[in-house]
Amino acid sequence: MTAELFETMGPVTVGAAPLRPEDVVAVARHDARVEIAPEALARVAATRALVEGLADDPEPHYGISTGFGALATTFIAPERRLQLQASLIRSHAAGTGPEVEREVVRALMLLRLQTLATGHTGVRPVVVETYAAMLNAGITPIVREYGSLGCSGDLAPLSHVALAAMGEGRVRDAGGVERDAADALAAASIDPLVLREKEGLALINGTDGMLGMLLLALHDLSMLLDTADVAAGMSVESQLGTDAVFAADLQALRPQVGQAVSAANLRAVLAGSPIVASHRDPAVCTRVQDAYSLRCSPQVHGAARDTADHAVLIASRELAAAVDNPVITDDGRVESNGNFHGAPVAYVLDFLAIAVADVASISERRTDRALDRARSNGLPPFLADEVGVDSGLMIAQYAAAGIVSELKRLAVPASVDSIPSSAMQEDHVSMGWAAARKLRRALDGLARVLAIEVLTGARALDLRAPLQPGAATGAVRDLVRTVAGGPGPDRFLSPEMEAVTALVASGAVARAALETTTKE
Repeated sequence: MTAELFETMGPVTVGAAPLRPEDVVAVARHDARVEIAPEALARVAATRALVEGLADDPEPHYGISTGFGALATTFIAPERRLQLQASLIRSHAAGTGPEVEREVVRALMLLRLQTLATGHTGVRPVVVETYAAMLNAGITPIVREYGSLGCSGDLAPLSHVALAAMGEGRVRDAGGVERDAADALAAASIDPLVLREKEGLALINGTDGMLGMLLLALHDLSMLLDTADVAAGMSVESQLGTDAVFAADLQALRPQVGQAVSAANLRAVLAGSPIVASHRDPAVCTRVQDAYSLRCSPQVHGAARDTADHAVLIASRELAAAVDNPVITDDGRVESNGNFHGAPVAYVLDFLAIAVADVASISERRTDRALDRARSNGLPPFLADEVGVDSGLMIAQYAAAGIVSELKRLAVPASVDSIPSSAMQEDHVSMGWAAARKLRRALDGLARVLAIEVLTGARALDLRAPLQPGAATGAVRDLVRTVAGGPGPDRFLSPEMEAVTALVASGAVARAALETTTKE
């Protein structure tokens, strides 16, 4: 779904059904308005009445009349419980480091709101309404990067949000200006929350931060994998590779779903190419096989697609979850549980980082081949204008190689590194938040590596003149030429690389190619 379509979407309703991934992207990235389903508020009110009844019970109930974590057996007298809730949030809002991106915080808030609206957390309706009002007012609590271990939920990030809802801490308003939370709430006519029994826990026991980043990453990765197919097509074409290996009957011999999609994209991108046709005759082209980085592009890109599809499945299940501890069951029980553990989300975040690194790696290899006159089938060294005087795209490939090296380090799983906390009560944690943070960095790296391949492919296609590229690759070449010059003497390259990266990240490169094709 393009940014233009997101901006024409109507309000996102919370509480009537599980949110869709596109709902999360719409609210987080495009400021879609949030509405609460009336039936959700009725459910919330009903379970709150149950919690208030348990609060009056002389028997202790975890999270309602007791302390938390390692202090779960400590009974808290009724007159101290308001202080308990406020103290919980203040002490847990202990993040440090750089600010987390606005879209991540908004996704986190929306997903926590969704769980609150299920009626399984025991909060009052006013808590649900306050979170929706903050989202609609564009109030974004300042959340720091470090602090979550991904177990008992994303405690520190969620606590920064809850603190702002209490009128404490710092936020950014709709204009991005940093200010005190109390001032921002007042300007939006939102009353600060005074938390009551159970509500502090309900606001911070969730996998919302890591899930939000997963959903945003999947949205971006879908577009980047399309772009990778386009970039590969430009490399195959400009390096005089063959499209025969992408034939549907060959791909069907190995019925991997993602591979078939990428191969179909490559066939469509290369369809009707005069460059490809120029060497199709065996008398003209005597090479038996292309290198793996060209020939096996559908296999690598397709494996990444299948990994992403698995992550979509896990994310869809998590979107249907009500993650809290304790939780209010449908039959009215208040039960402790371990559903806040982030392992399901953390694993797929790590899987995706591996796939992203490999897609970037094969892209960089295709770029390198284009610059090597021994392997590029007739292109000038480094695609330079005056060989020996000009360096061409030599250092652009260095940049891609450096990023790929970084992506390999980012592919090391975070989810295998558990660090015990809370006096050994929380003795196995998921590190899902950390997995999500590194995946975001990896996706940025992938976009840059693909941009370098697209920039290289565009120049290589120009150097094949008078032969002309196909319609799809030609459209991308023409798009690149709106922000980057063609072959010629060396010039300041970094701005062109940044400009093409912006085209890749916006989805413009994928759209320029795939919108000109007719797939089978």
